[in-house]
Amino acid sequence: MRLLCLSNGHGEDQIALRILEELRQLPHAPTIEVLPIVGDGGAYRKAQFDLIGPAQNMPSGGFINLDAGRQLARDIEAGLLKLTIGQIRTVKQWAKASPREQSLILSVGDIVPMLFAWCVNRPFAFVGTAKSEYYLRDETNWLQRASWWDDRLLRWTGCVYLPWERWLMRRQQCVAVFPRDTLTVNSLKQFAIPAFDVGNPMMDGIGLIGAPLSLTDAPLTIALIPGSRVPEIYDNWGLILESVKDLGNKLDRPVRLLAALVPACERPELLKPLQDWECVTDTHYRSGSGRHVIDLTLSVGKFVECIQQSHLAIAMAGTATEQFVGLGKPVVTLPGRGPQFVPAFAEAQTRLLGESVHLVQNPAQVAQEIQMLLAAPLSDWQAIAENGYRRMGRPGAAKRIANCLMQQFDHLPLEEM
Repeated sequence: MRLLCLSNGHGEDQIALRILEELRQLPHAPTIEVLPIVGDGGAYRKAQFDLIGPAQNMPSGGFINLDAGRQLARDIEAGLLKLTIGQIRTVKQWAKASPREQSLILSVGDIVPMLFAWCVNRPFAFVGTAKSEYYLRDETNWLQRASWWDDRLLRWTGCVYLPWERWLMRRQQCVAVFPRDTLTVNSLKQFAIPAFDVGNPMMDGIGLIGAPLSLTDAPLTIALIPGSRVPEIYDNWGLILESVKDLGNKLDRPVRLLAALVPACERPELLKPLQDWECVTDTHYRSGSGRHVIDLTLSVGKFVECIQQSHLAIAMAGTATEQFVGLGKPVVTLPGRGPQFVPAFAEAQTRLLGESVHLVQNPAQVAQEIQMLLAAPLSDWQAIAENGYRRMGRPGAAKRIANCLMQQFDHLPLEEM
């Protein structure tokens, strides 16, 4: 048995990795090969999975939808067309060398890896990481939008997935679809799509959801999540630090800040906005004193530890924000200059994650939003927790997907599709 994993983005690579690592631990696991459509596949190489074709970082980082014309032009100039042609040839060669009844393609992301699988006429399973019905509605009604035209096509067709995306999911080639939440599963099932409600792999590896931290604990602990993409992270970092500079005085209590930073960050860039802070150690900075003291810890590569220890977060990130919400905790967000965390992205995230996300427009509003959260009754915090658990799902999805994939190998279509 052979399995080829196609993914199209950094976050998608991480989700695919969780599934593949569970898959290769199972008895009679298939031979696993990978082809990242976006990025250089460094995460796969680090985990010792074999790349079967060309992979390359592009200037857009895969975010061409946020500034389509300019970003796409830069990617084409950097060799996008040549790369894509090479990747399609690679997938065709893999399919030609793989018996139909013993091969499966795992497409992770959006329509692009699904199209690759469909083009080579091989069975495939799809993990939908990018889309959720929550962008359009909640369990009771459609969401209010700024304009009547917003999402009009999606509302008219009755699903967050477009008709041509659903057409691919209904092909005989498509043996399983794994949406990110129950609401989306139920929507797709209405279109006779083989959707499985197994949870969201984003929550795997984050740790068990424990008892809520007491808000009366001193100090108040806040995670700072500026994202993972260089150089955008440096702009985000500066905005977040600006938002917390007077937090101790405004909240009238000690505050502990845990900065969840990625290893790609360059230390000199991180220290530029900290010039007015007291340097206690290389990783510990302080502002204010006494009851109003703010202690900041720079934590590189310790994301899980940071979010587990925090009451709430100030974030300018995608996946990391979703994972924090999945722990049942609130997040205050503010838009930056991008290319990822721009106003449109931040607004869409509030629809995806609901009442767990509190979007403000500038750093000066962050402290006031936190004050409002702290003054809210316990029932509001319980509602935020339940909302996060419901929208992000329970841990263990990667293992459940891996088991389901193994079952699909026993029922692969034998004839031309």
